Amino acid sequence: MSTNSTTWLTRRAAGVLAHVSSLPGEYGIGNLGDGARSFVDFLAESSVRYWQICPLGPTGYGDSPYQLFSADAGNPYFIDLGELASAGLLEAGELAAARDAAGERVDYGLLYERFWPLLARAHDRFAAAGRDSVSGYGSLARFSRVHARWLEPFADFMALKAHFGGYPWTVWPRPYRRWSPGLHRTLPGPVRREAARHRFYQYVFFAQWSRLRAYAAKHGVAIIGDVPIFVALDSADTWRNRAVFRLDAADRPKAVAGVPPDYYSALGQLWGNPLYDWRYLARTRYAWWIQRLRAAFELYDVVRLDHFRGFDTYWEIPADAADARGGVWRKGPGRPFFKAVQAALPGARIIAEDLGYIGPDVVALRRAAGLPGMKVLQFAYGHDANNANLPHFCPPDSVTYTGTHDNLTARGWLESLSPEAAARVDAYFQLGGSRSAWPVIRAALATVSRLAVVPIQDLLDRPAEATLNRPGTVEGNWQWRFTAVDLAALRAEKAAALREWIQLYDRAGDREIRDYSEPPKA
Repeated sequence: MSTNSTTWLTRRAAGVLAHVSSLPGEYGIGNLGDGARSFVDFLAESSVRYWQICPLGPTGYGDSPYQLFSADAGNPYFIDLGELASAGLLEAGELAAARDAAGERVDYGLLYERFWPLLARAHDRFAAAGRDSVSGYGSLARFSRVHARWLEPFADFMALKAHFGGYPWTVWPRPYRRWSPGLHRTLPGPVRREAARHRFYQYVFFAQWSRLRAYAAKHGVAIIGDVPIFVALDSADTWRNRAVFRLDAADRPKAVAGVPPDYYSALGQLWGNPLYDWRYLARTRYAWWIQRLRAAFELYDVVRLDHFRGFDTYWEIPADAADARGGVWRKGPGRPFFKAVQAALPGARIIAEDLGYIGPDVVALRRAAGLPGMKVLQFAYGHDANNANLPHFCPPDSVTYTGTHDNLTARGWLESLSPEAAARVDAYFQLGGSRSAWPVIRAALATVSRLAVVPIQDLLDRPAEATLNRPGTVEGNWQWRFTAVDLAALRAEKAAALREWIQLYDRAGDREIRDYSEPPKA
């Protein structure tokens, strides 16, 4: 009999959190090419079984992967331009102008200026040659048919957005404020040509992602992807599916999403996303959400469901509020939603991001849905009255992190503590006065949580400057990267130690955990 488990987590394993934008790459941002494969090689050498990433979609203002132009599309910035050159669609001199020698931070303004003209050039050469495929990528026509549900609306959305100077769809001329199946035929010629480019970009992205995911699987590495609970107002999702959201007759949100004052901000967080019309979704048996999750599982092996507590209760903020303090709690869809998901997607492996100040109702919903929750070691002391994130409180049906994309690096956290807190943390984690992340990493691996995940910044032992995102701020986020030199040094100096700890704490993911004693094998 296996250890009692209410979730799909039945084996102990380790993972590393590294968003694609942070990977090594030559063209100003991490991509799906050689740098990603080298990272997978490191994970496999270290006996790491999971690679966790942030959402893969195309980002808008602020560059956050949690505010996307589409929940289905991929981010064209992640395309490996070198493969397009190998296919004869770009020239060596054109690539040289796009190369970023430093590669330590993403300059999104420079990326915008350099990347899009190159992608457009690649498409135009592809189209001018009358081609239907790039070698190894399959047929563009077939890709367009398979992804027709979202691809044409998204391509039209992006083309119209460019046509109207980047303004959100809510202020476009009225003929274009409503998507319909026949809209594409009515678009001006230049807009249709731009839409064709965006279909091509998605074709290339999905082909490269499919190859990378297959490479990871071949090396025993599964992908944990992230599904944000909310979508952006200025997105193809909202433009196409207005009935799903609580919008008024002028297409403005009746109220918006966020969270109340918390660990990250005394003003709370005003996300600004439109809220769902859960009554409408219930009448449709949550079809929109189920389709969204089904598409996510075509990309990932495991899904981390962001802001899980919003399915129990969500923070509703007046649409004209200056910050999040004036919101109120509203009841979410609860257990019926997860019953519908389980019926439609049996066996789906989902992690519930149940962080923040949550009560017993949220815990009960997570357990009823059979989902593991999250623990963050940086929240171990002083974060909540129960110190529920201390390692000795982590339950087996959980995923323990040293930190997430929203936390300081572990070293940065240790260096930021007050003397009193530092003394307590030092004693617990046996730091011996050090501020290195590695004792905290070892503590995460030693927990009884079935899965332990470590951000790449912590493996590299980087200070606070390497933090990927600081909630409540809008500048300087999502820019940090590590280089090929960093990765080579990590493989040479730390892979063996990480592999040893993973073996020591039974995190190789190669056996079911048993809760009874039996004689050792001869």
